[in-house]
Amino acid sequence: MHLQPLSGKRSVDMNAHPSHASAPHPYFAYIDGLRAIAVLGVIAYHLDSGWLPGGFAGVDVFFVISGFVVSASVARWNGSGLGGFLAYFYARRIRRIVPALVFCLLSTSLACTLFIPFAWLSSAIETTGRYAFFGLSNLYLASHNESYFSPTAEFNPYTHTWSLGVEEQFYLLFPLLFFAWLRLGHWRRFAVVLFVTAALASLADAWIRGRSDPPAAFYLITSRFWELGLGVLVFMAVHGTGASRVREARWYWLVPAGAWISLALIALALFMSRERTFPFPGAMLPVIGTAGALAILQWARTDAVPARLLASAPMRYVGTRSYSLYLWHWPVFVIMRWTCGLDGPGPTTVALVGTFCIAELSYRLVEQPLRQTRRLHAIPRMAVVASGIALVVAAWAASDRLIALKPKLSMSTVARHATDWYPQLVPVIPQLPGCHLVVGTESEGARHAQVFSRGGCAETPGDPRQIFVVGDSHAMAYSTLLTEHVLRSGSTVRLYPNIGCTFLSLQPEREPPACVANGREVVEDILSRARRGDILFLAALRLTRLSTQFAMVDEAQARASMLGANALQRRAQSEEAAIALLSGIAGNGLDILIDAPKPVFRTPPFRCADAFNAGNPICAAGLRESRKDMEAYRAPVMRSLERISTAVPAVHVWDPLPELCGDEWCDSMRDGKPVFFDGDHLSAHGNKILYPAFAQALPLRSDAPSATHAE
Repeated sequence: MHLQPLSGKRSVDMNAHPSHASAPHPYFAYIDGLRAIAVLGVIAYHLDSGWLPGGFAGVDVFFVISGFVVSASVARWNGSGLGGFLAYFYARRIRRIVPALVFCLLSTSLACTLFIPFAWLSSAIETTGRYAFFGLSNLYLASHNESYFSPTAEFNPYTHTWSLGVEEQFYLLFPLLFFAWLRLGHWRRFAVVLFVTAALASLADAWIRGRSDPPAAFYLITSRFWELGLGVLVFMAVHGTGASRVREARWYWLVPAGAWISLALIALALFMSRERTFPFPGAMLPVIGTAGALAILQWARTDAVPARLLASAPMRYVGTRSYSLYLWHWPVFVIMRWTCGLDGPGPTTVALVGTFCIAELSYRLVEQPLRQTRRLHAIPRMAVVASGIALVVAAWAASDRLIALKPKLSMSTVARHATDWYPQLVPVIPQLPGCHLVVGTESEGARHAQVFSRGGCAETPGDPRQIFVVGDSHAMAYSTLLTEHVLRSGSTVRLYPNIGCTFLSLQPEREPPACVANGREVVEDILSRARRGDILFLAALRLTRLSTQFAMVDEAQARASMLGANALQRRAQSEEAAIALLSGIAGNGLDILIDAPKPVFRTPPFRCADAFNAGNPICAAGLRESRKDMEAYRAPVMRSLERISTAVPAVHVWDPLPELCGDEWCDSMRDGKPVFFDGDHLSAHGNKILYPAFAQALPLRSDAPSATHAE
């Protein structure tokens, strides 16, 4: 192969074993420039997708380069036997990938332990990190059905490791397919057929899976192999071609022209790619551009402008550190999102400078020493492979230990005082010796229920009524309050998690047909179990949020969705449907308790409770809301609930707001403790505040007026 060494010298294969030496392989000067373009595109996109809307396509550029370079790095191996080649290949890959990756993952685990509390927003972080140690995070993200482009992905510091998982899984297949190439002769044609067949199968998978399961198509090796495989095929195509003859040919002017066209395709991809088209057909543009550049620049003269630009000192600097930059940029950005924020020129500058400084340290102190030190290269290859595996397992165990120690090590008050923040089951109450909570689960088809009762109590059972609870995540957020009531009253509570759905929210846009059907199944199950006098507790979010766990919302739009003419009309239609449904339930002898809307906040307290995150832009609105404003915001829902309860006398409305708000302000933190976890879900402490009022509201009877009935 005719390549262009950077300094006129050829790099020596430091992984060569004395008995099976590999000939020196040349240095690909221009490839560092391509790597620089790829990593800078990814970094720009991750800082602000508006700067470079298709910057994520830089990963596709990396994939093609990886297939090409890994082929070139072993093409001159002159040992014999598949076993020797596998040991040679994997020893090289471990030295190249594992040390820096393990160092980054362990450092990220420590940062997560210190600064990131557990929440719905961070529920996938720890599992993604565990999988990342073994090159499997892409499989977890695909099964978790978490889109790479979703807002929550921006708060997982391990999301970027999906591409490393794809490459590591490719490396499991590559030596088995490429070994035939090393046998020469007709075996080379066989190797080409193998890679062409595998690449076409992968391309078909990307097309088919992309229609049925886009997140899986984005993350899985089966849908991405064709990109790396094309890099291998480009290497096979240009290997041994006569570059000197091309450079002297009369039509040589086509070479730099082709290089410019290829680079233009890459640039177009970085600016024009759109997420909905990936990996197929969207990835075709950056993949074809990169494949073209890799092939054509093999024949370019050293003075060709495209080659000179790509091999310039700044591009080489970034390109040689592209692996470290890719590893570190994302954890740095994400940890900043969780703490001080990543909005504005100041934080952006800090993020960039921090990324380059950490990447430089990683490159010089971890990556390069373990790749270049001769003493380490004298270790037998199988020992290198075994040591690499042992290092990964030990690092994974250390990370797992860090996670277990989060309540002690964390700087977050949320993690340190979890019993105040996270609504959880109450197992025992000191005032009731011997009594304990009994937890059961029931599943039938897609319907699930948690059943809470008490056991071991010395006194006779109290209230024999069952309480059926359905709604959405807000029903589950009452778990502390509900289980305390079970222990104190003797009632049995059956809670339907209703995951991904809501029930009687009075917001039809939040209740798609699948959720409506699921709600009917839940009601049928309740009616089949209920006895006269039992209680149906309906708890749900019936206001438009003023914040989410990951971002602020458009407040004007939120208020229009509550107070606008269209919203009022839709809510009126929902009232009629609710009256019809609840009348049927009440006809079976059930009392129905509906919680009135609690206050909602523009700031999620769990993200703003510490000194290191209090200055985050998401915290700017503060931790309190005007009670007068909240009363006005929820007034349409209160009028709807009043009309429903008038039409269906068995319906009673319990209003938690008086206990949660003072005369002037509704505070999400009270006396240093959280009343709310995020912008609308109660904390465990908030449950405790509300329990007395809830217990007082429950002695309902359909034939008697209720003190908590909506006025």
